[in-house]
Amino acid sequence: MSETKAPYAANPNNTIGRQFAEPSPTYRSEFQRDRDRIIHSTGFRRLEYKTQVFVNHEGDLYRTRLTHSLEVAQIARAIARTLSLDEDLTEAIALAHDIGHTPFGHAGQDALNTCMKKHGGFEHNLQSLRIVDKLEKNYAEFDGLNLTFETREGILKHCSLKNAKDLGDVGERFLNKTQSSLEAQLTNIADQVAYNNHDIDDGLRSGLISIEQMRQVDLFSVQYDKVMWKYPELTGNRCVHETIRRMIGEQVVDLVETSKANLLEANPQSIADVRNHDKQLISFSKEMITRSQELKKFLRENLYFHHKVYRMTRKAHQVIEALFNVFMEDLRLLPPEHLQLSREALLVGGEAGQARIIADYVAGMTDRYATKEYARLFDVEGSVF
Repeated sequence: MSETKAPYAANPNNTIGRQFAEPSPTYRSEFQRDRDRIIHSTGFRRLEYKTQVFVNHEGDLYRTRLTHSLEVAQIARAIARTLSLDEDLTEAIALAHDIGHTPFGHAGQDALNTCMKKHGGFEHNLQSLRIVDKLEKNYAEFDGLNLTFETREGILKHCSLKNAKDLGDVGERFLNKTQSSLEAQLTNIADQVAYNNHDIDDGLRSGLISIEQMRQVDLFSVQYDKVMWKYPELTGNRCVHETIRRMIGEQVVDLVETSKANLLEANPQSIADVRNHDKQLISFSKEMITRSQELKKFLRENLYFHHKVYRMTRKAHQVIEALFNVFMEDLRLLPPEHLQLSREALLVGGEAGQARIIADYVAGMTDRYATKEYARLFDVEGSVF
């Protein structure tokens, strides 16, 4: 396979640039530098202790936001190589795409969004961008990671028009109805492939869903029947893994072949042609879209709303809302650094500014840190300090 990149791939030698000018890196491309900064960031390390579906302490083998991000990066990079796109940019976007997630997964995000309703809301894609642009404090000359436009664009997968107006360069495509790079497009779909298929693995491992239930879903049942035909004695984790890896393979092949056909028809000659096209060029076939939607619906009804998962969801709401509200009521309960930031934000931006700093603090917590903070503040026996 040729390693020459396509003319419509993102080019690290022709990036739109960084927010703060820096000398070009030595022995690395601009996108490699982005990837490396993400890996060494505090936000990335915290993903190890943030929920995917199951709370971190429920088991060591369940996926976390960190393992999920690594799996997305593997799938996305393989697709990028096949389509002759920039692998390093693809990997950087994949590794950072969930860096703004709250503790307790989507339950935590929903709870924090409810708390922030009067103050502009909370959305993890915007928070991911806020982290890499402002909240990381590692470098002498700037806040954030000072990533290239192309990586930042990929991190911001979607955005309301209202928020887009406040985001400058990375918000413009939502206002102008233009497209992101192909690397950003494929990473977004690789994310869907990873979490749908690997949530099946975690759901089966936990016993919350069964193979008999999964056989109602076409994507699973087709590959499961093939595995059973070839390996009739196969059972347990080997059977599940063999089925899921084939599901991923089927979806990746469909994505590559459909995208190649789209690119052949559109015939873009540059990344500018990609951005100005009337639709995204990286996509599943219509049939695969339907089958993927069936899988998502099944997981939503049978795993994400399973009563045991839902109980965790309710607890997560309680913890996040209680922490946010108590900090809003009494800033002195915050650690010194966040207390100072909150006071400064209150002076500049009023209650909304204060709320945003508190949301930053709560969103940055890991599952276990949030649980400990809740115990410190609300344990009536005062047994946790």
